[in-house]
Amino acid sequence: MSILAYILLSVIIVSAVSLVGVLTLVVRPRLLERILFMLVSFAAGAMLAAAFLDLLPAAMEQAPDGVFGAVLAGMVVFFFVETFLYWYHCHSGKCERHTHVVGEKPHKHIKMPFTYLNLIGDGVHNFLDGVIIATSYLVSVPLGIITSLAVIFHEIPQEIGDFGILVYGGFSKYEALVYNFLSALTAIAGALLAYFFASSIENLTHWLVPFAAGGFIYIASVDLLPELHQTQNLKKASIQMFFFLLGIGAIWALTQVLEH
Repeated sequence: MSILAYILLSVIIVSAVSLVGVLTLVVRPRLLERILFMLVSFAAGAMLAAAFLDLLPAAMEQAPDGVFGAVLAGMVVFFFVETFLYWYHCHSGKCERHTHVVGEKPHKHIKMPFTYLNLIGDGVHNFLDGVIIATSYLVSVPLGIITSLAVIFHEIPQEIGDFGILVYGGFSKYEALVYNFLSALTAIAGALLAYFFASSIENLTHWLVPFAAGGFIYIASVDLLPELHQTQNLKKASIQMFFFLLGIGAIWALTQVLEH
């Protein structure tokens, strides 16, 4: 299978993850909360492991000069994306932060402005995911597979949260699924752009791989781990730690299998 085929298959699967919001229609809210609780822990470990065990070593092998600057650039860009497009909405002079709002009572008959801002931000975020996936495959197929899985692990809880935000903001559940999926399709555009431009711009992947690592580190440390710190129950904290380490272990094991 060609590199382009791997890239397209991966980003199509990542885009399809946006339909996971359908779980809110068939899973009880309390059970869904437990699932999210474990997925966020697992995703945090998987993304950190992918960054430090796969992306950064690959970047250092390609071109050690400038790697850490590119990592910093990745963290800064993801910070800007989330600050100005994704996580916050302001209306009536008040700003609120939304994470997982599944199960909250939706507004009726009117779509709140922040829902469109959320869709735009999600589209930009997914576009960057597509760039990251394509860039990783251009380095090697194993790196592309590991990166794609790390993105998927992160996207599952995020997309459930996005679905909840849209429903809360006035979308019907059907509309929320459709619009969330359309927003996710920008990953395909990002992947194709990275694939064709990386082929024509020399050494582009040397910068984009550590840039992707910076993005993963930012998401894991800023978005995911702080949510885990909110747990005060020792039993829940122990479960979180288990799934966090399981995420790291899964990526490490996958690295060993794919590279040998």
